[in-house]
Amino acid sequence: MAKKFKRFFNSVIRFFEFAIAVITLLVLLALIVFEVMKFFTVDSYFSSADVYLKNMLTILVGLEFVRMLINLTAANTIEVLIVAIARTVIVDHHNALSTVACVLCIAGLFAIRKFLLSENDVKKELEEHKDEF
Repeated sequence: MAKKFKRFFNSVIRFFEFAIAVITLLVLLALIVFEVMKFFTVDSYFSSADVYLKNMLTILVGLEFVRMLINLTAANTIEVLIVAIARTVIVDHHNALSTVACVLCIAGLFAIRKFLLSENDVKKELEEHKDEF
């Protein structure tokens, strides 16, 4: 019974992630079209796109966090950290040094995932996601 709930929640979360991806693509395309048609100035395009991306990526990090809480594994925790750090790189434009530090952190997390996680954890993760696609 618990596996059915986990699968159901994972399916719902995947659906929301896919819907957010489609909506984000449509909104960004609409913003580009409005810019081409000169309804907005260049500054307003970038500020509205930044605000939209910040909000959507925050929701996606929340969805990944919920998925991690449902199925608490090391692989899920690393995925949440990768998504959260990627959000920081995309949304926050502080300086080049912080961007490089974030990219190095993501590379380190991928290395941890590849070299330090056991094969059983990775296989278990792949088996759980196999039914979702």
